[in-house]
Amino acid sequence: MYRVRLFANRHARSFEWLYQRLEAVMVALDPLFAKIGYGRVEAPVALVERGVKGLLFDCRMCGQCVLSSTGMSCPMNCPKELRNGPCGGVRPGGYCEVKPWMRCVWVLAWEGAARMQGGDKIREVLPPVDRSLKGSSAWLRVSREKAAQLREAREAARTALARAFPGARANEPSAAPLADEPAAATGRETRR
Repeated sequence: MYRVRLFANRHARSFEWLYQRLEAVMVALDPLFAKIGYGRVEAPVALVERGVKGLLFDCRMCGQCVLSSTGMSCPMNCPKELRNGPCGGVRPGGYCEVKPWMRCVWVLAWEGAARMQGGDKIREVLPPVDRSLKGSSAWLRVSREKAAQLREAREAARTALARAFPGARANEPSAAPLADEPAAATGRETRR
């Protein structure tokens, strides 16, 4: 398992690319997931996620995956579960003080992040782990959030002109005064 984890870290750029494609598919499936119900979809997606990420990254299914920020090195594999960088006990050669045979998760994270296009994300401070999400699908949660953001952005773009028009009309009246509507258009025709 440890060798596979090291392989995934060495090929962080490829796994980043794969994850971006998976995320796009999951976001595209949002309408289907919403129809079925996210509660019903959670268990099978979490099962697949546990299998794939467990094999490749020795995933602990914390529900808040940060592999894309940490060079495909899971911080939950740290014996101290540190989410924001190494402890002060990293041994020479980048080995863990608790498990001397294991390379420090954060040394691997920095190496993996250097290989990734989004490698600068490793500098962001991560929030503490929310233990209530343990066992849930991070893939599903993230794709649902991104799909909601896309819907909001589309709606904002669609209604931007309609919202701006009354204000623009008040601030920038036409050069010529508006003519009265013809009587035929308003139904006020005079009969002779």
